[in-house]
Amino acid sequence: MVHKDKVCIENIHVDTVIGVYEFEQKAPQLLLIDLELTSDFSAAFLSDNLEDALDYDDITQQVRAFCKNSRYALLEALAGGIIRLIFERPSTTISKVAVRIRKPEALKQAIPAIWCERTRGKM
Repeated sequence: MVHKDKVCIENIHVDTVIGVYEFEQKAPQLLLIDLELTSDFSAAFLSDNLEDALDYDDITQQVRAFCKNSRYALLEALAGGIIRLIFERPSTTISKVAVRIRKPEALKQAIPAIWCERTRGKM
């Protein structure tokens, strides 16, 4: 049986340089990132040990550092980079990653966002 347990990490605040326009490449912009990570928590149910679970603080810090050091034009490309980063984590049991990225200061009367979801086999 395949278990589909999930960790959700919401509203990761990141300041990063991103955008297709020249003015966007001059200063960092705020992004809000949500992650949904599918895994199997059966071992953690029994052990109550962090080594058998997903360390969401470590994942959050890795995503923040990755974004801070990246230079993408598109939110979609950044989302793909985040998904690859998470799947490349050593000894990860994550089978699916979903990422939502919002750019709250990009428009005056709306907040643009993207949602990308990939399984390990599709990445």
